[in-house]
Amino acid sequence: MQTAIKTNADWTIWLRSLAFVVLYNLLGIGHSLVSVLAAPWQTREQRHRFVNHWTRATMWLLRHLNGIEIEVIGREHLPQGEPMVVIANHQSEWETFYLHLLVSPQATVIKRELLWIPFFGWGLALLDPIAIDRKKPVQALKRLLREGQRRLAEGMSVVIYPEGTRQPPGRVGRFNPGGAQLACWTGRRVLPIAHNAGDCWPARSLLRRPGRIRLVIGPPMTCESGAEALNAQVEQWIRETALGLMAHPLDSPG
Repeated sequence: MQTAIKTNADWTIWLRSLAFVVLYNLLGIGHSLVSVLAAPWQTREQRHRFVNHWTRATMWLLRHLNGIEIEVIGREHLPQGEPMVVIANHQSEWETFYLHLLVSPQATVIKRELLWIPFFGWGLALLDPIAIDRKKPVQALKRLLREGQRRLAEGMSVVIYPEGTRQPPGRVGRFNPGGAQLACWTGRRVLPIAHNAGDCWPARSLLRRPGRIRLVIGPPMTCESGAEALNAQVEQWIRETALGLMAHPLDSPG
């Protein structure tokens, strides 16, 4: 009997996950087309808010269709009119959406191939990302520093996922120092963020598991001893916090 109940529950999760993927993509295609058409008549702030309606719809689907709740701890550390270099661990697509709702306007550092994806890439281009060629690390760093400095001067925070690729739950990859170098180069503070999104939205999977995604925003960090030391400090905080979310779930909402 228990096996039958578990099997039915598994099938329900898979069916709801499939429904999410279909609705998510249909909404994305339609909204990307409307966003591109509306962009010429919008300011940057209006464009960012409008494009992120898709993000809000995605979070609504996750909550009501897939049973995924979101808990944010440390909202008091979010920038209030101060552009920062935001550094977060990377487990799924979820954080690339949700951070746009927490930190806006922002310029996300992405691999340039994402801009070539029909519909999704068109909407992404409207958010002023910093697209780099990861096969050319020297040129990528130069572009990050140049474009990152410009975005920060324009009042936009820069969001970086220094692991470079999505990691499975319970694992944090080595950090590329580009984010710390940008912060030290421009005299900006780093805002560290850790989460466990991969528990509910696994990378490279159609599955959306019911549960709670916890995201922790840490105190901003400054470049006092150079980029290498700052990168190590940020990596240690994110690593310990992300692994702690798995071992010792945080129960106090932010």
